Order: sequence, then structure tokens, then C-alpha cells
Amino acid sequence: MSENLPACPTCSGEYTYEMDGLMVCPECGHEWTPGGGAAEAAERVVKDAVGNVLADGDTVTVVKALKVKGSPSGIKAGTKVRNIRLVDGVDGHDIDCKVDGFGAMQLKSSVVKKI
Repeated sequence: MSENLPACPTCSGEYTYEMDGLMVCPECGHEWTPGGGAAEAAERVVKDAVGNVLADGDTVTVVKALKVKGSPSGIKAGTKVRNIRLVDGVDGHDIDCKVDGFGAMQLKSSVVKKI
């Protein structure tokens, strides 16, 4: 392993590692391409349902009831989701999170509101 890996541009963590051509920070979960750095992260702005800018680690609430495949009940409006992570997901799902009672899933930023 190389000892000259760059620090995380988001949290300045020093324990970064390389995985599949991406640099990954285990402390905050931020992923970036080497050389892209903070400029790439600054370009992408994710906003919630009311226009607040979201960031990794934010706490949000779900603003409308959501159906979940394989579950008899869905996620109710008002459910708190802590420690979100912004990702480039499929079909507009740009939040990676763990919802109590449901586990890990991806949500769209248009159905959440920052607390």
C-alpha cells in the first residue's frame, strides 16, 4: 500500500483507501475520484423537498408516506432518518441511509426535509 494517499476533501480524514478506482474515506463515507477532489464535490448540490441544501451526515424527516417492496407497511410521513449519505443512485435516488425498522435503503431527496 502507498503511504501517500490524499486526505478526505470532506472531513480531512487521513485513513483513506483506494477501491475500484475511487478514493474512499471510512470516517465519513465520502467517495471521490483521484484528481477530481473538492471541485467535483462542490459541483453537485442536492436539495430537499423545500429547497434546503443537504450534506453527508444530516438528519432528515420523510415528508410523505412511502411504499416499500416486501413490507406490509411502508415508511410513515414524519419518520426521522439520521446520518444520511449523498450518492449518485439509480432513478433519482440520491440519499443512502438506514431507516429504523427497514434497514439500509436509498431515498429521493424530493421526499425528505432537513431538520
